[in-house]
Amino acid sequence: MTSTRMLDRAIAGVAAGAAGTTALNATTYLDMAVLARPASTTPEQTVGRLEDAVPSALSQDGPNSLAADNRRSGLGALLGIAAGLGTGMAYGLIAPRLARLPLWARGAGAGLAANVASTAPMTALGVTDPRRWPGNSWIRDLVPHVAFGVATAAVFRRLTDS
Repeated sequence: MTSTRMLDRAIAGVAAGAAGTTALNATTYLDMAVLARPASTTPEQTVGRLEDAVPSALSQDGPNSLAADNRRSGLGALLGIAAGLGTGMAYGLIAPRLARLPLWARGAGAGLAANVASTAPMTALGVTDPRRWPGNSWIRDLVPHVAFGVATAAVFRRLTDS
């Protein structure tokens, strides 16, 4: 594969990952609205753990200030977006090897990859431990990631005809 073709696939993958991230967020927010449950705090906690590891201040008013909390919230959301875009780009780069698989299988793989891309750093930083999640937490995490995977695979196929 030429470097130009590889770049085209990476860019299409990022675009597909953006669509997948939108599908994941929409599914998550719909779940929150229907079940009246709060947003997860794990993204902000992840930023907090990273903040502890890297000597930096999110606010001149201190780590417990409203400004620092707001920045953690924004940065946590951006981490999720970065995971989705990065997973989409990786999908775009490996898609030629997946050409024989049906779309649903590609989507399942992309969804699993997005789940790992978001959960692994949180697990490594001690924010969460998926081994201790109850079944309903797994389902609440699985459904949005399936939406991510299906949207990513479908949009990538539409953009590249592959």
